[in-house]
Amino acid sequence: QVQLVESGGGLVQAGGSLRLSCTASSVNFRFYTMAWYRQAPGKQRELVASITSSRNLNYVDSVKDRFTISRDNAKNTVYLEMSSLKPEDTAVYYCNGRLSGIEYWGKGTLVTVSS
Repeated sequence: QVQLVESGGGLVQAGGSLRLSCTASSVNFRFYTMAWYRQAPGKQRELVASITSSRNLNYVDSVKDRFTISRDNAKNTVYLEMSSLKPEDTAVYYCNGRLSGIEYWGKGTLVTVSS
């Protein structure tokens, strides 16, 4: 069983920045496609950004040019750098790891952006 542990959430003013981290327990981390999802109150969970093992990147349109996903395989960690945050970015952010059709989820970290 792979464990994903997120950190870095918190309260920030609009226009501010935060960095989320997610550390995985798997020794095969470098082979995983890693992603960040978010779920705002009353809304469905949505994919925010993903990074493959070969570092191909994908972003939802609403965060392009504001968020950056990256990974450090030596630390088994994936990051989400968030800047120019908006109140609509308020959500619980979940880390996701996927390999060979099997998915793992973290418990989530809350990001609150005040106006």
